[in-house]
Amino acid sequence: MISLDEWQQHGQFEQFNGQQIFTRTGGLPSAPALLLIHGFPSASWDWEGMWQQLTERYYVITLDMLGFGLSDKPKNSEYLISQQADIYQALLAKLGMSEYHILAHDYGDTVAQELLARQVDGNCKIHINSVCLLNGGLFPETHKPVLIQKLLLSPLGSFVAKKITKQKFAANLHHIFGPATPPTSEVVDTLWQLLTHNDGIAVMHKLITYMTQRKQHRQRWVGALVNSPVPVKLIAGALDPISGQHMIDRYGQLISNANITTMPTLGHYPQVEDATAITAAYLQFRQSIE
Repeated sequence: MISLDEWQQHGQFEQFNGQQIFTRTGGLPSAPALLLIHGFPSASWDWEGMWQQLTERYYVITLDMLGFGLSDKPKNSEYLISQQADIYQALLAKLGMSEYHILAHDYGDTVAQELLARQVDGNCKIHINSVCLLNGGLFPETHKPVLIQKLLLSPLGSFVAKKITKQKFAANLHHIFGPATPPTSEVVDTLWQLLTHNDGIAVMHKLITYMTQRKQHRQRWVGALVNSPVPVKLIAGALDPISGQHMIDRYGQLISNANITTMPTLGHYPQVEDATAITAAYLQFRQSIE
């Protein structure tokens, strides 16, 4: 496992719209570009278990989104999905990318859907070649938020956030991971460190508004998957109580010729629970489209 200190040492901070954003790249810049988009409430470190194998084949690009991980967490931001998509596009432009592939998880799936929607609209200068999604709330109607998420979204959100302890956070992680692949103490420690960095607890109730945004923009974001001009793949842990088998089933109903790999023993964080299996499934997808 790559420690958070080591992860940070190999990254750098870039400034976008006056905010410090932690970024990391790996692999040869001449290789096909792969953008990794993390979920809520964690950060780019989630991909550490896949990093080595992916960087052997691709030029891998990632960052901690605004409000997450090692990046700035301004208390006055709206934290719109469109803002996060803008930051990714700005980083890709800064790196001189003309095309790229996406691998996303959870909240990151929604950002990927917005990026894909921009391409469907013809508003994308940097071309997406493929999208692979892990567990996430792709469809508002199948998203089953856990209690803490509902409370954070309520008018009591800021008060509830202040009451979150490491013990409660760990209990929530154990609830959403697969029973056979629980989070290790190192994973809990690192994700807690990332969450509390830069007083991240104070903006959790603002970040959680992605659940409302998903309902507001359902037609656009689900439409991006339905009308995708590029190959889209779903790799998902079936035992995820938030976006597990019920989401996988809905994906199969809505997406014609759906390309799905179900991981029967994994939960909400498949790339953390079994990085080797998820890497293998992802590489198989890339092989199939190339």
